[in-house]
Amino acid sequence: MTKKQKKMRKRILIALGLFILVNLLPLEGVLKLAAFLVPYAIIGHDVLRGAVNGIRNGQVFDERFLMAIATVGALILGEYSEAVAVMLFYQVGELFQSYAVGKSRQSIASLMDIRPDYANVMRDGTLEQVDPDEVAVGDEIVIQPGERVPLDGVVVEGRTSLDTAALTGESLPRAVETGDEVISGCVNLDGLVTVRVTKPYGQSTVAKILDLVENSSAKKARAENFITKFARWYTPAVCALALVLAVLPPLVLGGGWSMWIYRALNFLVVSCPCALVISIPLSFFGGIGGASRQGILVKGGNYLEALADAEIVVMDKTGTLTEGRFTVAQVQAAGALQPAEMLELAALAEQHSSHPVARSICEAAEQQGRPDPARVGEVQELAGLGVRAVVDGRTVAVGNGRLMEHENVRWTADEHGGTVVYMAVDGNFAGAIRVEDSPKANAQEALRGLKQAGVQRLVMLTGDAPAAAQAVAGKLGIDEVHAGLLPADKVEQVERLLAGKKPHRTLVFVGDGINDAPVLSRADVGVAMGAMGSDAAIEAADIVLMDDNLNKLAAAIRIARQTLRVVNQNIVFALGVKGLVLALCALGVVGMWAAVFADVGVAVIAILNASRMLNYRG
Repeated sequence: MTKKQKKMRKRILIALGLFILVNLLPLEGVLKLAAFLVPYAIIGHDVLRGAVNGIRNGQVFDERFLMAIATVGALILGEYSEAVAVMLFYQVGELFQSYAVGKSRQSIASLMDIRPDYANVMRDGTLEQVDPDEVAVGDEIVIQPGERVPLDGVVVEGRTSLDTAALTGESLPRAVETGDEVISGCVNLDGLVTVRVTKPYGQSTVAKILDLVENSSAKKARAENFITKFARWYTPAVCALALVLAVLPPLVLGGGWSMWIYRALNFLVVSCPCALVISIPLSFFGGIGGASRQGILVKGGNYLEALADAEIVVMDKTGTLTEGRFTVAQVQAAGALQPAEMLELAALAEQHSSHPVARSICEAAEQQGRPDPARVGEVQELAGLGVRAVVDGRTVAVGNGRLMEHENVRWTADEHGGTVVYMAVDGNFAGAIRVEDSPKANAQEALRGLKQAGVQRLVMLTGDAPAAAQAVAGKLGIDEVHAGLLPADKVEQVERLLAGKKPHRTLVFVGDGINDAPVLSRADVGVAMGAMGSDAAIEAADIVLMDDNLNKLAAAIRIARQTLRVVNQNIVFALGVKGLVLALCALGVVGMWAAVFADVGVAVIAILNASRMLNYRG
């Protein structure tokens, strides 16, 4: 409990004690009013001051104004006990609201308590603790057991295990040793390691994640915007109705002014919209916080709301559905070259490429002896096709079937499945190298989970050959496959799918966030997975799955849908109770106690309901 909350609790207890004492005293007239004004002033002075300040600032129709008018009006009508009791009940409710919202925010803060306090830098032979902002790229930092990794970097000495739970939601430690990358925010469990910093703190993973979470509330969902607009006209409208209720019946029916004014005051108390204004944003805040427990970072309530309406999930193949680690399965010669020589020439041509297929060819060639890089002359990358290089004075073209057509080579397609790399030497077809990329172990389970979560179509887009794509799709149960696509083709396919989806439903694209940035941006919701440490993924996507577990997408959809259910529950409950009590107040069936419950009690219940999202696991 905060200092402010403790102070409020003390005020409530003092006012309550005086209220009970005054009720026991046999006072009448002015003395009775003066006695009740003491606990009223103690418990309600801040409400009255806030109402006056609101009027001065042009913000008339807020809950403090409504409560001030209602209780002052009750005092004028001689309902002293009820006026003080209502203000007491109101402040008790405010305390509960403050406590519930504070606990929610503390829970979020503890979830994201990954900000490093210091970094250990070796200076003049001694270890010095400095602010992470003061560490430059290239500096070496020492991370001791139990300390949080302060900056992104590469291990240059030592080995250890890292607890990545704060980033990924996974409890299984990750082993690292010399040459491995480490990212800020993880906790060093057991070994002493020296890390060379590769990014300044402002560009580190932890800084980007903290910025993302802290700014998520700026991107409001439609429901939040609706409640904000609703409150603007709802409260003035109810105030106008209260005025009509106080004036019109006495004029029409004659007499009874105090009774109708009392009913109108009750009407004002009920009208406070705080149950919705507080609980709806808190529901989205809780949903985002609950998702972050599992390593799912959502950039705003609008994306959570859109994810709840997911109809189509479109996925990249390599690295998303498959391991992304290719191995050479077969080298099929079609000319004078032997398979070993083909592999060697292909590896020399591809040696500078970072593409996973190219790396698998280079690794396979190294197993039969490392080729001499000096044999390679001019190298030309052909986007979406492959590579052309001069090796030993011969022109070697390595890539897909479109490259063979581009080079005017007469070639024969390989129909065995898998990813096929074709090769030509001096314009003559040399053969094909088939590489394989196996589906991830949990991919089939993850796709089944998406279907169970209500996704209607699963679509795979890939630049691989149709045979390779169909082989993977058949194993995993993909509904629709589009293969042989360039990055621009993927965007076109997403545009087509967007045009064909149902109204008010959304298309989700899942990729690695690096090569798929254009598609991530075009989809209704872009999801980057396996993005721990990937700047491009965090920046391009709307939702980031910090580890490589596709199962978390289904969990994210379930969290989003539960968040929307809680929002709708609160809207229906709050408006239903308020509407009923408003009608009963107008008819004189219930008094100010019921009116306060319809305001404060409903708000507390709605806030407690919204707070459940923090612990929802999906």
